Amino acid sequence: MQPLNDSAEKLKAEIDKAIDQIGLEKLLKEQQELENESKSEEFWKDSSKASQVMQKLSALQKRTAAWVDLKNEIEDVVGLVNLNDSRLQKDLEKQVSKTSEDLAELKSELKFDEPFDSHEAIVSIYAGAGGTDAQDWTQILFKMYTRWAEQHHYKVATISESSGDEAGLKSVTFQIEGEFVYGKLKGEHGVHRLVRLSPFNANNLRETSFAKVEVSPMIDRPDEVEIDDKDLQVDVFRSGGHGGQSVNTTDSAVRITHLPTGINVVIQNERSQLQNKETAMTIIRSRLIQLQLEQHQDNLRAIKGPNQSAEWGSQIRSYVMHPYKQVKDLRTRYETSDIDGVLKGNIDSFIDAYIDANLQA
Repeated sequence: MQPLNDSAEKLKAEIDKAIDQIGLEKLLKEQQELENESKSEEFWKDSSKASQVMQKLSALQKRTAAWVDLKNEIEDVVGLVNLNDSRLQKDLEKQVSKTSEDLAELKSELKFDEPFDSHEAIVSIYAGAGGTDAQDWTQILFKMYTRWAEQHHYKVATISESSGDEAGLKSVTFQIEGEFVYGKLKGEHGVHRLVRLSPFNANNLRETSFAKVEVSPMIDRPDEVEIDDKDLQVDVFRSGGHGGQSVNTTDSAVRITHLPTGINVVIQNERSQLQNKETAMTIIRSRLIQLQLEQHQDNLRAIKGPNQSAEWGSQIRSYVMHPYKQVKDLRTRYETSDIDGVLKGNIDSFIDAYIDANLQA
């Protein structure tokens, strides 16, 4: 049974290496801390915070359980193989094969080993150069990411949006909840360019329009990023909700500006000023972390505000609908003629190409 022994030991070494890469010990420690926190008598007094903790705990339990089961599985197999009982050989060969398949499924996680890859994502899309076409393009991109999320059974929640003057959206910010969403979507961060026959001019001329996509890891725990209160300017004003709602009669809308970078967030969707402030702070933390990652700075005070504009020469991907059909990523050179499929949310091939290119870099 020596060949089987060798196969089992080799597989165990692969699994041990993978477990080290994902930091299973650290994840289990974090899971235990959250479990202990959830058992506290004071835990449910702050229902909003408790809900966030339970969501994170559930995600951690789901992630760690698969790796713990795999570790136990291979240890059992190795133990049985070492008995050198020929009567067990066929069953053990099947078990080694199954364990190998289980590892292959889980190893896709190893691509997401950068800081915050396992986090959920906050995505903002802003209309750039192109007028009404750019605002329509912003809405099309919003639908594209929403459909992608739905295909993966992720939850999408709109945080804020600003309608276009004639059509589409001037801007939209939304949250996508699920495992490794930031790790998968971080390559979408940048300017997206659309070329098409415009439905918004009388002569149906070809128009080029731009939209900027910002993808940040969702940072909903203040201890994940320290922000000096002196660096924040908080403004409260009357929310512009629909007529007849009590939200119009209270100063519930909140604008928070991070003074060193100029990043500012306005939230007015919630009825409560406190809820709006908490949501705004989550987005501020998330965007600061994104900038910190981009600029490779250890100190938040050292990072500069975002300055990339959505216009010619700055795009990461082009979507051409006329005079031919093509979607091309200018970083990975990956392209497809199936623009209709892409706009329906079939963007995994672009996501995978970006991740693979960065793994090889």
